[in-house]
Amino acid sequence: MGPSESSAAAATIPTVDELAQELLMIQQSGPKKVAVFGTRNLPLTHQQLVEMLSYALVLSGNQIFTSGGANGTNVAVIRGAQRANPDRLSIILPQTIGQQPGEVQDLLIGIKNIVEYPERRTMTLADASKICNHEIIDQCNQVICFLYHTSHTLLESVNYAKERRKIVTSFYLD
Repeated sequence: MGPSESSAAAATIPTVDELAQELLMIQQSGPKKVAVFGTRNLPLTHQQLVEMLSYALVLSGNQIFTSGGANGTNVAVIRGAQRANPDRLSIILPQTIGQQPGEVQDLLIGIKNIVEYPERRTMTLADASKICNHEIIDQCNQVICFLYHTSHTLLESVNYAKERRKIVTSFYLD
């Protein structure tokens, strides 16, 4: 290995302190901040499973973070968390409530913890979603993502979470 290869490999190996911190986070039995997001192209049976997962996570005392979007993962997360305890749900939108589909806007009525970004109104949804996912990940200890191997924005978000040493669980649907 040349000097640049050696330093690149060393930069990716976690230190003992980093590993100890990760182990401590995994062992914590108390509530966590959990990001749950994923594809809009989620079959109904999978939506029901995601909704139950979200419901159970909230009932366990966790704070759930997700984004908006058309029917799919994020809507299922919102429904489950809202049914368990809407105060334990935080939604960070990629853009604004007005840019959400009508059924999602209706679902968001009464939820206290919503952040929207009017300044991203003119961005593409993909670009705004990438920023949004990073913001969600930065606020959480754990990330759960439902995606396909072709979901570029979500794959990038999962890699972003891993780089930040988050506990990441990816459910690939293909």
